[in-house]
Amino acid sequence: MSDLIDDPHPGDNAPEFSVSDLSGAIKRMIEGEFGHVRVRGEIGRVSRPKSGHIYLDLKDDRAVINGIIWKGVAGRLPVMPEEGMEVVATGRLTTFPGQSRYQIVIEDIKPAGAGALMAMLEKRKAALAAEGLFASDRKRPLPYLPEIIGVVTSPSGAVIRDILHRLRDRFPRKVLIWPVAVQGERCAPEVTRAIEGFNAMTPGGALPRPDLIIVARGGGSIEDLWGFNEESVVRAAAASDIPLISAVGHETDTTLIDYASDKRAPTPTAAAELAVPVRMELLTWLDGQEGRLIHALTTGVTQRGQRLRDLSRALPRVEALLDTPRQRLDVWGDRLPAALIRGVQLRRVALSESGGALRPGVLRRMIDSDSRRLTAASERLGGALLRRTRDDAKRLEGLSARLIARAPDDGITARRADLDRSAQRLSAAAQRQTIAWRQRIDALDRLRETLGYKATLERGYAVVRADGALVTTAKAAKKATALEIEFADGRLDIGAAEQKSPKPKPAPKKPEQGSLF
Repeated sequence: MSDLIDDPHPGDNAPEFSVSDLSGAIKRMIEGEFGHVRVRGEIGRVSRPKSGHIYLDLKDDRAVINGIIWKGVAGRLPVMPEEGMEVVATGRLTTFPGQSRYQIVIEDIKPAGAGALMAMLEKRKAALAAEGLFASDRKRPLPYLPEIIGVVTSPSGAVIRDILHRLRDRFPRKVLIWPVAVQGERCAPEVTRAIEGFNAMTPGGALPRPDLIIVARGGGSIEDLWGFNEESVVRAAAASDIPLISAVGHETDTTLIDYASDKRAPTPTAAAELAVPVRMELLTWLDGQEGRLIHALTTGVTQRGQRLRDLSRALPRVEALLDTPRQRLDVWGDRLPAALIRGVQLRRVALSESGGALRPGVLRRMIDSDSRRLTAASERLGGALLRRTRDDAKRLEGLSARLIARAPDDGITARRADLDRSAQRLSAAAQRQTIAWRQRIDALDRLRETLGYKATLERGYAVVRADGALVTTAKAAKKATALEIEFADGRLDIGAAEQKSPKPKPAPKKPEQGSLF
């Protein structure tokens, strides 16, 4: 007893642990005591590496705990964690010996109440609005009477029955239904694929492309409708080339797809009413328009007929119109003989006066004057012709002298020299082009030899065939009755083919791809 009391090194008998053993013991103790926990806190730092896992911090005003969501769990989460969101995380505590810390492996994470969801919703709404996805100038008008309507909804709910019933009552149309999950983790990706799938269809194809899309769901809580707030759904609705009506929830429910769609309907039934008009109302309107058109045409014809009759009464009769011209013609006919006699008498008097003024002396003087003028003109004309002839002869002599000075042989020699030089340049160019083509053909031939399987055989590989077909697996080789192995210098038959008469080796038509050894 006294020896134990006086021992200067108490505790030397305590067991020793390695670092790994101690870390493992702590890990087992923590995982055993906290195998399943639920933790409420605010998400701090969020990291998403390429591995697909999610690393985050859960914190409150006094402490921080590291959290990790494995890739398989992250893909099933209905709501992706974002920084600043208040959540309730369910999982198990464990340790990470590599850094001597403890952490929670999260198996499920949900927003802690509607307040956190609404805050995240407003943040996402502001970010998408800043990108212009909700701009009014992007929205397209709905077709007045679409031939085909695509409906994205659950095929088993009351929504599709209400839509079909309303369309049948108003104006029956062809309907294509794309079944999707309208809540839960599969909602957002399936709705996104449905909108993109309708847009990818070919107009007029075997499965024709819709002229209008309706995305519909009944009412529910904000958690139930959360799939229609996801960014992928909003972007698909905004990018849709087909006009889209959103009918998610009841009148008071609003989701982000409502802002990105071309038209929002308060209920799925209202979406069907927006999609097509009422057939009976159209028929009634057409009947009314037909009656108005017939009445307008009848009234117009009647009014124009009455106007024509009124104008005809104001016009004089044809006989009355011809009376005055007929009378005027009779008067002029009576005055014409006297006017002709008077005209002839006046012209006879004028001729007598002109003939009395003509005398032989006057005519002789006029002839003499004209003769003198003609003689003077002939004399001037002879001198002018002589001078013009001498000038033309001088010009002709000058031209002939210049023509003799420039012998045609000089021009022919110069042209022949130019032709010889052109022929030499053309021959040189043709030779260069021919050499270039020959070099290109040689290069292509070398490339063909390099890429062909014959060059591969030269490097020690072989091609195996069985029963005339290529063999690419050991299993196929075991089943074959005979094998033929082609080497670089020939072919070798193995098996039953050795007893058969040798066949002439066919020339390969083209490089084959097979198993190379």
